[in-house]
Amino acid sequence: MRRRFDGAAAGFESADFVHRHAAAGLLERLVPMTLTVERVLDAGAAAGAASRALAKTWRKSHVVSLDLSIAMLRKARASRSRFARISELQADVTQLPLADGCIDLVFANMLLPWSIDPPGFLTEVRRVLRKEGLFAFSTLGPDSLRELREAWAEVDADEHVNAFPDMHDIGDLVVRAGLRDPVVDVDYLTVAYRSGDALMHDLTNAGARNCLLGRRRTLTGKQRFARMRAALERRFGNDGLPLRLELVFGHAWGSGPPPAAGSGHEFRLDVADIGRRRR
Repeated sequence: MRRRFDGAAAGFESADFVHRHAAAGLLERLVPMTLTVERVLDAGAAAGAASRALAKTWRKSHVVSLDLSIAMLRKARASRSRFARISELQADVTQLPLADGCIDLVFANMLLPWSIDPPGFLTEVRRVLRKEGLFAFSTLGPDSLRELREAWAEVDADEHVNAFPDMHDIGDLVVRAGLRDPVVDVDYLTVAYRSGDALMHDLTNAGARNCLLGRRRTLTGKQRFARMRAALERRFGNDGLPLRLELVFGHAWGSGPPPAAGSGHEFRLDVADIGRRRR
């Protein structure tokens, strides 16, 4: 995954419209909230567009742009003002090199689809987030890239597209990590492509090509790929191929770093109690 995003860094900003759309939606959802923000962690910052927006929103805050890809972080550093209160940090989100309770806002835009260990990441979010701090996130729901998944299913039975979790499953993971009062909602974004090649071009530049653990380890082959592209393009209409994305937005509040092992504290919440924002 790191190699995928290192390779995509140069062209990422030409194909990051889903990231930008989701980041704008996530920031919009933070507007009504009363937040005291001195330190922000932009987890999965990529080329740093959201970090720059966060720094403008909370001008007195310090923003940490964290990503697994060093090439993305170099791109982010080159794109910001040298006077910006932003620092770049390369790290694995399941092992954050940050002190307990030091962050006021964890902003994770489109990170969860690429996390190999979501529970591990959320446990780290809970640890570094101060009590009453905010965790805000966006991710993809199970309806996303359905057209691409169905086209590949006509070719073979291998894994080619992520199986994205339902928003209630995401809310359950947030609760299990010890974060409080989660709220989730869903929007849909439809992007029309005029050719299968244009779709693959954007997926490549966004770093979103197949890096699943269960993927085929040999080369896909030109013939197999051509059959997939033909199956995909049979879905085209006069306005192109409508690719639908299910965007899941959510937030939850910090409960402070977890208690020491053996302290006997335990948190329970029924999944039915997870709130859903109505827009």
